[in-house]
Amino acid sequence: MAVLGRSSVNTPRQAPATPAGNFSPAPIMSVEDTGLSALWLQDLVLKIYYFQGYMSGFKLAEEIALPFTGVLDQILEALKREKSLEVRSSQMGLGEGAYVYAITGAGTDRAREALDRSQYAGPAPVPLAKYIESIHKQSRSHMQVTPRIMHQVLSAMVLSEQAYQRLGPAVNSGTSIFLYGPPGNGKTTVARAVGNMVQSQPMYIPYSLYVDGQVIKLYDSVNHQLTGEEDTTPWGTGTLRAANRRDPRWVQINRPFIVTGGELTLAGLDLVFDDTLKYYEAPFQVKANGGILLIDDFGRQQVRPRDLLNRWIVPLENRIDYMTMHTGRKIEVPFDVLVVFSTNLPPRDLVDEAFLRRLRHKIEIVDPTFDEFKEIFKRVAEQKGVKYNDAGVNYLLQDFYIKGNHKLRANHPRDLCDQIVDISHYLGKEAETTPELIDRAVQSYFVELG
Repeated sequence: MAVLGRSSVNTPRQAPATPAGNFSPAPIMSVEDTGLSALWLQDLVLKIYYFQGYMSGFKLAEEIALPFTGVLDQILEALKREKSLEVRSSQMGLGEGAYVYAITGAGTDRAREALDRSQYAGPAPVPLAKYIESIHKQSRSHMQVTPRIMHQVLSAMVLSEQAYQRLGPAVNSGTSIFLYGPPGNGKTTVARAVGNMVQSQPMYIPYSLYVDGQVIKLYDSVNHQLTGEEDTTPWGTGTLRAANRRDPRWVQINRPFIVTGGELTLAGLDLVFDDTLKYYEAPFQVKANGGILLIDDFGRQQVRPRDLLNRWIVPLENRIDYMTMHTGRKIEVPFDVLVVFSTNLPPRDLVDEAFLRRLRHKIEIVDPTFDEFKEIFKRVAEQKGVKYNDAGVNYLLQDFYIKGNHKLRANHPRDLCDQIVDISHYLGKEAETTPELIDRAVQSYFVELG
C-alpha cells in the first residue's frame, strides 16, 4: 500500500453533503421549552448585562441565543419588576425588543452573586438529556460508505485496491482504527482523507451543556467548522416567526475531525474545570462526537500507551463515556466517535496483543512500490510546476534507492520536488527532474544517520 505524503497533492475529495440525520432542534416558544429554570436564565441575563452594560432586547437575544418573543420578554419583565434592570431608551414602532436595558444597583449585586458561582455569560446551554438524544439521532451508524464512495473520496491519493478494501469496513465500523507503519508514508493523510469524507455530513451541536446548574462549553471555533448555512437573522426582529425557526442554541457544523498528538494527557480526557471561570470545557472525545478523533503520533504522548488504552476500553466497547464533575458526580455521555490511532512505532513496542485486540481494525501503511512511487512523483511534480522526466526518476530509483539500499517513502517525491524548485530558481533553470537537479536535491535533502 502507498499513499501520497502529507499535503503532497490535491486535497482528498469530499463526498456530497447530506442532512444531519433525523434531528433538527425544535423551535422554542416559551421558557419551559428551554429546559432551564426561569431563575437560572435571569442570572445568565444579569451576568451578560453586567459585562456588556447597555443592550437592547434584540441584541440580548443574539448574545444569549434565545428568542425574544415568548422567552426573553418574560425574563426581562420579571427583572424589571424586581428592579434588577431598567429601560434607558426605546425606539418607536419596533416593539419592546428595541428597548435598551441597563443593569441597576440591585441587579449588579445579584449578578455578582451569580458570578461567584460561575463566570459563564454566553449562549444559553442545552440540558444534557437533549444533547444525548441528539447524538443518538445523528449517530455515525447512520452513515455508510461504499467502494464507490471510497474511490471517489480517495481518488487524489495513490492507494492499492487492498487499502480501499480494508479502509472501507474500518470507517463503517465507527469504532477504532490502528494505522501503523514507517514514517512518511501518509498515515495522517489517510486519516485526514477519511475525516474530509465524514466532515461533509453536517450535524447539530449546542454551544454548551447544562448539568445540575453547571455549564460545559462544547462548541469550539478551533475544532468545529460551521457549515456556512447558518441563518444569521437575529431572533425576535419580527422578520421571522419563532414557530418557523429552530432552537438557536444549536449550530450546524461539519462533523468533527479533531487531531491531538503529543500534548494529550489522561486529564485532558475528562471534564476540564476552570477554577477561575467556574465552568467546564468539554474534552476532545466529547467535542469529536459524531465524527473522528485522530490520536497522531500514538506512543509519544506524555502518558503511557497502556494507560491511554485503558482509558478507552469502556468507551470503545460500550459507546458510552463517563465524565467526573468537580463535585464528584459522574455523568454518562455518548461516545459516538471513530478513534484513529496513528503511529510510526512498532506495535510490539507500544502495547501487548490483548490491548491490540480491543482495537477493531489494524491497517499497516507500507512503503510504496516502484510504480506507485513514480505515480506519486508524477502527480506531485505537476502540482508544483516541475517538468516530469521519466528517465530522471528512473535514474533516482536506480542510483539512490536500489544501489544505495534506501527505503522508498511516499513523502520523498514531495520533498525532492521542493528541493528541485529551490535549486532551479537559484540556478535560473527550468525546474525539471533531470539527473543533475535530482543529484543536487538528494544531497540537500537526505542525511545519513550512520
